Amino acid sequence: MRIGLYPGTFDPITLGHIDIIRRACLLVDRLVIGVAINRDKGPLFSLEERVAMVEAESITLARETDTEIVVHPFDNLLIDCARDVNAQVIVRGLRAIADFEYEYQMVGMNRVLDASVETVFLMADAHYQAIASKLVKEIARLGGNVSNFVTVPVNEALLEKYGSREK
Repeated sequence: MRIGLYPGTFDPITLGHIDIIRRACLLVDRLVIGVAINRDKGPLFSLEERVAMVEAESITLARETDTEIVVHPFDNLLIDCARDVNAQVIVRGLRAIADFEYEYQMVGMNRVLDASVETVFLMADAHYQAIASKLVKEIARLGGNVSNFVTVPVNEALLEKYGSREK
């Protein structure tokens, strides 16, 4: 069984993340979506909220791709998480050159820690390359419309967090 791990904070999960998940499902039999606790980033949504959002968005994707999707919170090294879930491959989404530079360093470190775990990069679809959770939160916080960047349930969760500011 080919097991992949797609890690992230998913604060919140965006259409860009969903695009990467959908395409990663075509490469593996089981995709583990690792939701990083990452207290250093000071997430807007609690771990439980982020896990619930990712699980809800994954149901349709699992059915559409005939892939088992498991959501797995983690608070350890990414390579240790990959070992914990028996992943042979780590899936990473790329939007721009800046993403690649950071990810390139991470791959190098992870290869030293465990050369048996491969990393695969998937470029975000052109429609989603500008989407970043940080920017989505900023737009929502300032009362902007983020419905082009997230699903309806995630948009509603953002409106609940920030309050509806529609004019």
